[in-house]
Amino acid sequence: MSGATQPTVPLPEAIPVSPKRRRRALPWIIALVVVVGLAIAAWFVAESITRSILTNTVREQIITRLALPEDQQIDVGFDEPVLPQVIGGRLDRLDVSSDGIPLGDVLADVSVRATDVPIRADGGDIGSAEATVVFAEDQLETLLSQVSGVSGAGVELDPPNVTVQVEMPLFALSVPLGLDLAPSAVDGDIVLTPAAVRLGGAELTGDDLRQRFGSATDGVLRDYPICIRDRLPAGLTLREVRVERGALVAEVDVDGAIIRDPALQADGTCA
Repeated sequence: MSGATQPTVPLPEAIPVSPKRRRRALPWIIALVVVVGLAIAAWFVAESITRSILTNTVREQIITRLALPEDQQIDVGFDEPVLPQVIGGRLDRLDVSSDGIPLGDVLADVSVRATDVPIRADGGDIGSAEATVVFAEDQLETLLSQVSGVSGAGVELDPPNVTVQVEMPLFALSVPLGLDLAPSAVDGDIVLTPAAVRLGGAELTGDDLRQRFGSATDGVLRDYPICIRDRLPAGLTLREVRVERGALVAEVDVDGAIIRDPALQADGTCA
């Protein structure tokens, strides 16, 4: 019948989703995050401690070997991270620099870069190393004062040359000359070679001066060698020298065996 009430069909109840899997997974995720976080923190702590120990060790060794003041400022640098390199027994790179290092009776700013550096006594030689030694103008004066025929006073560094004052003997007189000297490295020495001559207000070539004064110029138109081998360890060899504004810069090769050979660590000689 049209007015009859249709029977009500009960709907199925929603099946609840069990939260068990999510609740069980959550503690493991939290634990994993905590462990990873602790591992990362431990790594950075270990890295920091290793870098600090290594820096202090290098600095102390340099101060002891060179008999430097305890408060000498020495900058030490490495490639990072350091910890894996220490575990492997060799440093990829080691940079060391310091200003005012005493080299005999002069001071110089010295920087050294070495690669593939062993950190154990039985680790072998350094892969490669080079140093830069920088002499300021006043320190070059001291070096030049020990060169025969040069007073050392009035030295000027005017790139690319070193300018000095010399006296040319002429009969009973001494003629003052200004020399522009070009630096080079020859057999481990700094050699200064005349590039230009000034007589009074005139600039001359060496040939011009010889034409005017003949053999009297032989004592001044010559090479002026400066030996620095006795101021450096025997394992260091001068490769290149140049003049920069206010400084004479020497580039030096370092024998990789210097790290283990006492003979290379000892001072060189000028003999």
